[in-house]
Amino acid sequence: MELLTIGAFAKASRLSPKALRLYDELGLLTPARVDPDTGYRRYAPEQLEQARLVAWLRRLGMPLARIRRVCALEPGEAAGEIRAYWARVEADTAARRDLAAFLVDHLNGKDPTMSRTTAPLALRYAALSDTGRVRASNQDTAYAGSRLLAVADGYGAGGAPASAAAVDALRSLESETVPAGDLLNALEDALGRAEQAVHGVASPGDDGADADADAGTTLTAMLWTGSQLALIHIGDSRVHLLRDGELFQITHDHTVVQSLIDEGRLTPEEAASHPQRSLLLRALGRGADSTPDLRLHDARAGDRYLLCSDGLSTVVPAEDVLRVLTGTPEPEAAVRELVGLANASGGPDNVSCVVADVVAQA
Repeated sequence: MELLTIGAFAKASRLSPKALRLYDELGLLTPARVDPDTGYRRYAPEQLEQARLVAWLRRLGMPLARIRRVCALEPGEAAGEIRAYWARVEADTAARRDLAAFLVDHLNGKDPTMSRTTAPLALRYAALSDTGRVRASNQDTAYAGSRLLAVADGYGAGGAPASAAAVDALRSLESETVPAGDLLNALEDALGRAEQAVHGVASPGDDGADADADAGTTLTAMLWTGSQLALIHIGDSRVHLLRDGELFQITHDHTVVQSLIDEGRLTPEEAASHPQRSLLLRALGRGADSTPDLRLHDARAGDRYLLCSDGLSTVVPAEDVLRVLTGTPEPEAAVRELVGLANASGGPDNVSCVVADVVAQA
């Protein structure tokens, strides 16, 4: 079969001759024949399908190294790899969209000390943390105050002091008056303090070395501004919103298993028993990705927020959480009942809950 010149092949594949030369150098699309004297490249017509695939994948923005892997796979496996890649692009885009929405709301916002509603709002809250039925110690920290709500789930040998340090670093937000224009900077500064505090956690081992070098924690917190709640979230602790009788999860887990669900490689049912379901992609700790999710939530009187560690969410079904939140008016009773449900289900992990109600001030 007659070979195509590089110009003819470029036109047919919609790839420029320059791109074809680059892909040849990278071993991505090797010509069928290269003239030993002139170095002129010629391509077989049957290479057009792969060339077009490369062109389409480049239009998706896929890196060349990953395109090389895709082109080496069988069609079914290649399709799965493309699906996984695009799911990650969509997840990254969603994270940027959330940040863009946060910035738009933040820049358009009024002074948080001024309520956007006719009636001033306040929080009624309670927090409870429990060791559970299996663990020897509690590495969770839960906190609820008039302006700050927070849950942190520590890991590693120094998980308990790590989670406590992260939450303690945010407590100054309780007493600070944060103008609308400084909200983003205040949250960023608070997160920086929390990260430094976690990095500073160390307990000398028997040999005098730092035994807690792998210590870290999740951190999920909300700052009350008077009419909004600013959310900062890293890890797999969760925030749920109960509004008009419906329960919504408003955080996204930063875990390996959740990324596999996002990519279509795992179902939520399979994730529940996956051996790596607790492996974090983001956290506060040495070497960890501490990039937070940031959001603003407009509050309404009657809203109820639940912040919890995975010691609750992994063992208590959502319908039971909804039943407790809708049927238990007092936050203190609600957190006790939720922790009790986790322990009644075996209490395999530490469990922490914060329940906060948005109420009209008298």
